Amino acid sequence: MLETAFAKINLALHVRRRRDDGYHDIETIFAFAEHGDVVEVVEGPPGLTITGPFAGALGGTDAEDNLVMRAVRGLASLPGTGQAPAIRLDKRLPVAAGIGGGSADAAAAIRLLSRLWGIGPNDPRIDSIAAGLGADVPACLLSMTTRGDGRGDELHPVEATGLAGMPLLLVNPGIALATGPVFSGWDGRDRGGLDAGDPLAAALAGRNDLETPARALSPVIADVVAILGEQPGTILARMSGSGATCFALFASDRDRDAAARHIAAIRPSWWRLESRIR
Repeated sequence: MLETAFAKINLALHVRRRRDDGYHDIETIFAFAEHGDVVEVVEGPPGLTITGPFAGALGGTDAEDNLVMRAVRGLASLPGTGQAPAIRLDKRLPVAAGIGGGSADAAAAIRLLSRLWGIGPNDPRIDSIAAGLGADVPACLLSMTTRGDGRGDELHPVEATGLAGMPLLLVNPGIALATGPVFSGWDGRDRGGLDAGDPLAAALAGRNDLETPARALSPVIADVVAILGEQPGTILARMSGSGATCFALFASDRDRDAAARHIAAIRPSWWRLESRIR
């Protein structure tokens, strides 16, 4: 049994204010790529094994504190479930990259074990476990285009037929950015709310308020966005989340693939993922 931890993209991210609990009120449009990490139940003693091209980035962390294992323990504590199984995480996406990461992995583990143990997707206990793991986990549990308010965990369905299947290119310049310092660099200015209605139109009219502080920490982000934005067929180019991964939506697969080849030629060390919005 396996489950994809779909890469998360913030098509727009408006920071409105800092809350008394230390979080920030945000307004965002979540979308998800067709590709991501892979979480799998395997044979062996209970625990977590991490493989894949970005496994080394998690090598210095305690596996038991990984969000996947916290999700596994949360599900295993529910009545009617079984012993926590052996889990393998195939880490295909860069770490601390603004595209879901541990939140998407935890959400995939929840979906996987819910199937294994026959827990219905509408069981409120699942939502409670997801919310307790982090602000992005509920959105990653859905893994569908949706609007997020509050901490990003107040989710509102949106009509996104125009986005489904849209060609997507993710690019990371090889920089890991911790979320905390990026939020700390936000200047505190409320630049207005995110439009309602069509999510693509709202994204095009919107912004990512974390892009400026992220660029201050890693100026190369500006180069990534600029290169993506100047490619033929680009509809939208922006940084996702707190960075440093950036994305572009394209008018066609051909335009996306040409952009990926161009970036591979001029910046061969940058990570790229050619996908679509699911």
